[in-house]
Amino acid sequence: MINSLKKHWMMPVLASLAVYIHIFAASVPERAPYTTWSAYGGSADGMQYSALKQINKTNVSKLELAWIYPVPGRTDLNFNPLVVDNVMYLAGEQNRAVVALDAATGKVLWTHSTEGATTSRGYAYWSSKDGSDRRIIFSANNRLQEVNARTGATITTFGKDGYVDLREGLGFIPDAVHRGSSSSPGQVFENLIIQGVASGEGYDDPPGWERAYDILSGKLVWTFHTVPLPGEYGYETWPPNAYKYNGGANTWSNFSIDEKRGIAYFPTGSPAADFYGGRRKGMNLFGNCLLALDARTGKRLWHFQVVHHDLWDLDACTEPKLITVRHNGKKVDIVAMATKSGMLFVFDRVTGKPLWPIEERPVPKSDVPGEEAWPTQPFPTKLPPISRQTLSENDVNPYLDPAEAARVRNVIRNSRFEGLYTPWSLTRDAISFPGEYGGTGFGGTAADPTTGVVYVRAENTPTMHRLVEPGPRQRGTGTPEQQGRMVWTRSCQACHGAGVGEAGMLSLKGAPPDRIRKVVREGSGPMPAVNPSDLDEQDMTRLLAFIANPAAAAGPLPDRSDPVANARPQSLPNGELHRYTTGPTMGDRFGTTRGLNGLPAITPPWSEMVAYDLNEGTVKWRVPLGVVPELAAKGITNTGSYHPDRNGPVVTAGGLVFMGTLGDATIRAFDKDNGKVLWEKKMDSNPEGIPSVYEVNGRQFVIFCLHTGGEPSLAGRGKPEAQGYYVFTLPTKTK
Repeated sequence: MINSLKKHWMMPVLASLAVYIHIFAASVPERAPYTTWSAYGGSADGMQYSALKQINKTNVSKLELAWIYPVPGRTDLNFNPLVVDNVMYLAGEQNRAVVALDAATGKVLWTHSTEGATTSRGYAYWSSKDGSDRRIIFSANNRLQEVNARTGATITTFGKDGYVDLREGLGFIPDAVHRGSSSSPGQVFENLIIQGVASGEGYDDPPGWERAYDILSGKLVWTFHTVPLPGEYGYETWPPNAYKYNGGANTWSNFSIDEKRGIAYFPTGSPAADFYGGRRKGMNLFGNCLLALDARTGKRLWHFQVVHHDLWDLDACTEPKLITVRHNGKKVDIVAMATKSGMLFVFDRVTGKPLWPIEERPVPKSDVPGEEAWPTQPFPTKLPPISRQTLSENDVNPYLDPAEAARVRNVIRNSRFEGLYTPWSLTRDAISFPGEYGGTGFGGTAADPTTGVVYVRAENTPTMHRLVEPGPRQRGTGTPEQQGRMVWTRSCQACHGAGVGEAGMLSLKGAPPDRIRKVVREGSGPMPAVNPSDLDEQDMTRLLAFIANPAAAAGPLPDRSDPVANARPQSLPNGELHRYTTGPTMGDRFGTTRGLNGLPAITPPWSEMVAYDLNEGTVKWRVPLGVVPELAAKGITNTGSYHPDRNGPVVTAGGLVFMGTLGDATIRAFDKDNGKVLWEKKMDSNPEGIPSVYEVNGRQFVIFCLHTGGEPSLAGRGKPEAQGYYVFTLPTKTK
């Protein structure tokens, strides 16, 4: 369907659409590899690479803005646009519209409104062999759906009246599944659309099974159970019948496909719950794995678990890279996957054999009743870590105020930190470095198939938690705002910050209550849905009151404000009486703590770009990624940004690596051979997601997505009118 447009737009839009349909009617010859951008990250193998080289080291400094497609309103915008035959497909306002644009000019060709927000990171594209049937595939409101790529009309023959309910087939009653889809689009392989699921990793969330659907009919073709059923491989790595009650182990980011061999490589997240595994004793396959499946049947070919019995939310969530390298004098097809734990794992793509030895090393034990941390974890022996993994009192940020530096030093001294994989404790704070926002995450790597070099966005981000044992839920006797603050402390603070007067609240100020309610219930972008068993309607009402007027909740809380007293116990299926959860952290999600002047607690650099030569197994170069504007103004520019965790790089045949950073709202082009910045541009809002690189009529373009809010601590920094998509190209005379 084509939505109604303003009258003065109708004639040119219809004229453009007529030409567009005529172009699509003819079969389009295949283009050279990596010269299109018809899949998330550019290609099904997840390379984040473009073979286009019109924009190169010699002329990138001349890049200029070609056009802008604005996206008003508050939107979770970290989208990677598709470009197919001169047409761009992207998410519109509130992620509730699929939009087709002329990729050279930004002129709107059609708009398709959706019920609910679409996949916020990207869409999938499929075409029949003769090009007569072309479809854009996405999910919205937990339903997989397709539209005609020419017109935006719903494909009503897909599924039931054009929809497939993704909540079905996850082992739980569909009504108990609050998120059956993912913010990532999945991958097309032949006539299949293969999907991961952001099912969540809370106590009541379902398992994240991998699934494939027929693109024409919507019929479910295969399912792989990431929490195994009886008789399946890995079942014994869980307690009996864990699949009936234990969820997670989900691919919430995207994955990669070797189209020639028909192998799909899935990174999987942690089992539920993230930080306590007392009810899932064992190794917990296939959580935290690189999982190789036959893309046609879903049969397991091989796997490698990068974290056993995860207690730290160290999801495997970075799209694996499929490249060919020279190893021991021979060419070897490999798969490389970077992790949150700050490691890069490399395997033979077919056999799963590590390219270099990986050792199982002893790690600290848990002191939490009912918990059994796995005694060893895997460590690569050849490749240096992506990010730092050690921390001491000497690592306190030198730019903190003296009093704050002393306080942070004392915090580190009195916290439990015994190296990587230090378990959380009930009796004191424990530090994880890198923590759940360290290492690298989704979209965080790009690879050059011509050189065997992988480029990694690395984050040096420790986190600190303490487990708490919830008691009876007591909402207190204060005002609705004060009781809502209790709810915020229990359910929201770990990710969004303390809230009152802090940046974590700013991104919610002014948002309509219905919008907040919908995001909480359904999830949006990186935020998962919150189960009603953890946040009932009474608590939701109080939470909305607090968000609307946080000042009314200032000061001491009445009654029982301790999170321990304001959470609900749950009787677990295996008879355990306790569910542990993480208590408030020191500061927010980006560091062990934040100083009084707004800086991270540890020494810089806080983020880096790292180039690995996988022919040799060495780091080719490492440079700080971005700056902190407040420090850069004083001439301190070697710190890296501390807000890049939703962005990813793209490498090109022109010798460049493109990437944006949130903390300084800047987009850059690096020299891929040495990391030198060759071009940078300060933007009026925060760049997010992965850039797309494409060509129209012999002219190369690069597009970046800008988001007003971004991370909670960045909310309010960007100009609302600057949110949208920004396309850059060379001046005509310099092509």
